[in-house]
Amino acid sequence: MERAGGRGEAAVWATGTALLPTTALPFGANGLKLHDGAVWVSNSARSTLLRIPVEEDRTAGPIETRATGLTGIDDFTFTGHGDTALAALILDSRLELVRPDGSHKTVLTATDGLRNPTSVAVRAKTLYVPSAAYYATQDPDPNLLLARISRNKL
Repeated sequence: MERAGGRGEAAVWATGTALLPTTALPFGANGLKLHDGAVWVSNSARSTLLRIPVEEDRTAGPIETRATGLTGIDDFTFTGHGDTALAALILDSRLELVRPDGSHKTVLTATDGLRNPTSVAVRAKTLYVPSAAYYATQDPDPNLLLARISRNKL
């Protein structure tokens, strides 16, 4: 396996405040997905979903904040409908549907069985959400939640 830059060495590809942690929470850039010509990154400390365009020469373009207010975002995935994403909010035990304009709404909660979701995946019309139950006090058993994605709900 050859490392970035073709020199056998790892290289920093993107930097910036948007990727950093905060003094309040030591977790910065966290989840990462390659999607539609860009690298998308969640930042747990800043509660954001970021998009970094991949330029023609494979360098990083300017970091774009695509959604804010995603408190405790851990991982995310795309639904298959453009830039619409699903974000796992580990601290609040929620799954948020994030639209391309940055607006978002809660689609699953602890009432549905989520216990500190750490990641999220979509295969065909099935959504998979593992719950680590790190902070759960009432039902501390980890689980894997499955849900069906309905296009008219996106």
